[in-house]
Amino acid sequence: MIKLLFTTLLFITSLYANKVIYLSYSEAPQRVIKGEIFPITLKALSTVKDFEDIIYDFSNHSGLKLLTSEPQREYKGKYFYDTFFFMSTQKWAKLPDVTASLVASLEYDSSTVIGKELNVITLNPKKNFSNIIANKLELVEYKTTSYDNKHNIIIFVASGFNTDISTMNFENVYKQGVESISQSYDESRITYFVIVDKKMENFEFSYFNLVDNRFELIQIPIIVNDDSVTTQSDLKPKDQSRERLKINIAAGVAVVAFIFILYRRKYIYLIMILIPLVYIGYLSIPQKDICIKKGVQIHLLPVLNGTIFETTSSRYTLTKEGSVKGFIKVKLQNEKIGWVRNEDTCSY
Repeated sequence: MIKLLFTTLLFITSLYANKVIYLSYSEAPQRVIKGEIFPITLKALSTVKDFEDIIYDFSNHSGLKLLTSEPQREYKGKYFYDTFFFMSTQKWAKLPDVTASLVASLEYDSSTVIGKELNVITLNPKKNFSNIIANKLELVEYKTTSYDNKHNIIIFVASGFNTDISTMNFENVYKQGVESISQSYDESRITYFVIVDKKMENFEFSYFNLVDNRFELIQIPIIVNDDSVTTQSDLKPKDQSRERLKINIAAGVAVVAFIFILYRRKYIYLIMILIPLVYIGYLSIPQKDICIKKGVQIHLLPVLNGTIFETTSSRYTLTKEGSVKGFIKVKLQNEKIGWVRNEDTCSY
């Protein structure tokens, strides 16, 4: 009996003597919301110093999507704390079984930790839900312009924290889409457009706030502005009274010059009136027509990789409404407003 106990103890001691890495879950949630992004942190300890790295293999997980292949690593004493990000995708989920192995010139044993089941909660949102689950979602800026006789287009920039902002989607809108996106699980930014009925006075949508554990409402007042959108990060309505102010100043100069001529009775000074009048005429030049090539893509915004909502079937002439760097704003034959690249125009 004593011999058997000694043999067993010797075997266990030998087994642990060869073990060079110990692994456990340091932080992992018990409950998640379907669509939520969450971290898990693994705690690793190596009993040897001569190694290059620790690599991980994830297996046997369900209802989850691994979002990061490389961990965020912290060192605390002899321990490695490696954090990975996952997103819950189903109504049922299980954390992965994780195997950690040392990368070294010598062959070492690996260590495995078994994942547990997660309690997954499915939301029951209202129809105005944006499909965003985040620690926070902020409206940065916005702009509304006329799209056609029945619809307005709202363009807005939003920042999200701890979210997959690419999942943004709305119900009950005429059209919608992403113009640009910058994604990070710490902070993301999206430029998005929705086309809505002209009768709508406010565009409202909600997202689920993970910190406060509730739905939050965001409102965009619809104030139609016909000014051009200059850049993706400059979408707020701008003051367009400058051209009118220039004309008024030039007209004032002309009036003062005319009074001066009448007082001095020297008509050589008529040139003082001619200059501001020429300037007023220049500012008052009507919109020009431009020729558009066949097969040209009409952009919703002046962005190279932006949404294309129409392609010209033939060569034809459109009214020029304005321009920004590299793009010309045009009014289509159906009264819609779009943007074409400078090189897509043709000579008559």
